[in-house]
Amino acid sequence: AALPGPAPADWVQAPLDPAVRAVLVGFDEHFSYAKLCQALRYLLRGGPDCLLVGTNRDHRLPLEGGAAIPGTGCLVKAVETAAQREAFIVGKPNRFMFDCVASEFDVDPARTIMVGDRLDTDILMGNNCGLTTLLTLTGVTALDEVRGHQDSDSPARHSLVPDYYVDSIADLLPALGE
Repeated sequence: AALPGPAPADWVQAPLDPAVRAVLVGFDEHFSYAKLCQALRYLLRGGPDCLLVGTNRDHRLPLEGGAAIPGTGCLVKAVETAAQREAFIVGKPNRFMFDCVASEFDVDPARTIMVGDRLDTDILMGNNCGLTTLLTLTGVTALDEVRGHQDSDSPARHSLVPDYYVDSIADLLPALGE
C-alpha cells in the first residue's frame, strides 16, 4: 500500500492492526519505504513483545552468467537499522529450521548431507548441525575462498569449510543412479 498522505506526519496516522505481534521480513520484490515505515511502527508499538523475524541474511542471490540481485539480508538489515534491534533469523545458518524438521521426522545427522552453494549459510548450518556438508561451486562461493578458511587459524572460519565440494550439482547424478 502507498503511504497515506504527502508528509511524514501523515505516514504515522495509518491504522495498525491490533492483532499483529510480529514483523516477518522475507524476500519481497515489492519491498518499499511504506512497508519499512509500517514495520517500524509495529515494532515500536509492540516494543520487545513484538517479534522481529527474518527468513535469512543472504546478501545477494546469484543468477546465471555471474549476475546477482540483492538478497533478503538487505531487506532484513533495513528493518533492523530502522528498529535499532536485531532480527531472529529462522533460516540458514540458524539451526532453528533443522531442529523443526528433525522434530517432525526421523533425521539421523550422521546419515544426512547438507548441499549448498554458500559457505556462510548452507555449509555453516550443516556444520553447526553435525551434518556432512557438500559445497557446489555454481553459486556465490569460489574454491579460493574455501582454501582461505581452511588455512586460517580461526576456529570460526573453519566452521565454513565443507567436507566435500563439486563443480556442479550435476556431478552428483551418476552417484545417485547407483
